[in-house]
Amino acid sequence: MKNILNSFSRRYFVGAVLAVGLSATVGAAWAADEAPEVFIKRITNETLDSIKADKALRNGDMNKIMLLVDGKLMPHVNFRRMTALATGPAWRKATPEQQKRLQDEFKILLVRTYAGALSQVNDQVVQVKPLRPGQEDKNLVVNTEVRGKGDPIQLDYRLEKTPGEGSGWMIFDLNVLGVWLIENYRTQFTKEINAGGIDALIASLAARNKSNAGNS
Repeated sequence: MKNILNSFSRRYFVGAVLAVGLSATVGAAWAADEAPEVFIKRITNETLDSIKADKALRNGDMNKIMLLVDGKLMPHVNFRRMTALATGPAWRKATPEQQKRLQDEFKILLVRTYAGALSQVNDQVVQVKPLRPGQEDKNLVVNTEVRGKGDPIQLDYRLEKTPGEGSGWMIFDLNVLGVWLIENYRTQFTKEINAGGIDALIASLAARNKSNAGNS
């Protein structure tokens, strides 16, 4: 697990950080009425503007990032599904307490990892590609490119449409430079689970988060 962060390049998170502030100025009512590619284009551009205008975010202020994620991002991310998919079959065998602890530690890991990329955001713009036809609302991919200095960064979002009151698009996976977040973490989580079970994975994530907090 100690290499879980080192497996990503800095350029990965320069792109991935755009997901941290998703929905920074977006309400559920807007999301419910928008086409998925329009939803992604608007919120990513608004996120870039927010980061560029906020020195604390650019400098990786962890408290401010946590507030941003909890208050603005999480309502538009199916984080439980994301954690379950990353954990694999062991998720269904875990107790409710284990599932909650795993989800909490995974969330902290991602937020702290993204924080290191915030200072890299400067002159980027986002180009949303035309939506591929024939996709289902429960598993739909919006492809984008982050353009700035250097080569474009591939940044794709996997979305699902939630039904009923308060419906809207929910993000549950992210692809940067050809690497899907869930697939990457599932490989590493599986190694931990095979070695020591779900509690070993939770303990390893907690230890990594404690180490990161000490270095921040």
